[in-house]
Amino acid sequence: MTTLKGRQRLQQSQPLIFKMLDIEKPIIASVNGPAAGAGFSLVLLCDYVIASEQSFFVQSFVHVGLVPDFAALHFLPTLIGKQKAKELMFLGERVTAQEAEQLGIVNRVVAHDSLQEETYEVAKRLASKSPVSIGLTKKLLNSHMNRDLKTLLELEASAQDLCFQSDDFKEGVSAFFEKRQPEFKGM
Repeated sequence: MTTLKGRQRLQQSQPLIFKMLDIEKPIIASVNGPAAGAGFSLVLLCDYVIASEQSFFVQSFVHVGLVPDFAALHFLPTLIGKQKAKELMFLGERVTAQEAEQLGIVNRVVAHDSLQEETYEVAKRLASKSPVSIGLTKKLLNSHMNRDLKTLLELEASAQDLCFQSDDFKEGVSAFFEKRQPEFKGM
């Protein structure tokens, strides 16, 4: 991917991030398998997260020589603390659904076979509450983030530009498709 295309992709995703934060209705994530890279980042934007016991979460960007995007650099440290976020982002290791629940990434872990039913039950419970109250509460909880988030997203795009130009990115992508361990050189 070229630097320009990479930056365009990131900039095109930014309105979705703000729409997810600004929409008054709560967004429920129902995770039934891997939430990797930008998929994990999207989960972080959701208001309520239910995960199957079989699901896992991984900040996989480091495996292909990229920095986390889709606002993960903002939301993951906010949820779990900076040190733990560094660990997940630097090492790119899997976190089980149970570990994600303990860290505060997931609200609830359920049996794989009951995920859809449990998600529907939470949606019904939320739908029975005051839309005005929930909408305003969400708006207030998210309001302090938007100003800092805009700056972070620009920095994120600039950092990703540098990564897209690096030999490490080319090596990471090649290794991924060739199903081998990458040999990064730091260039």
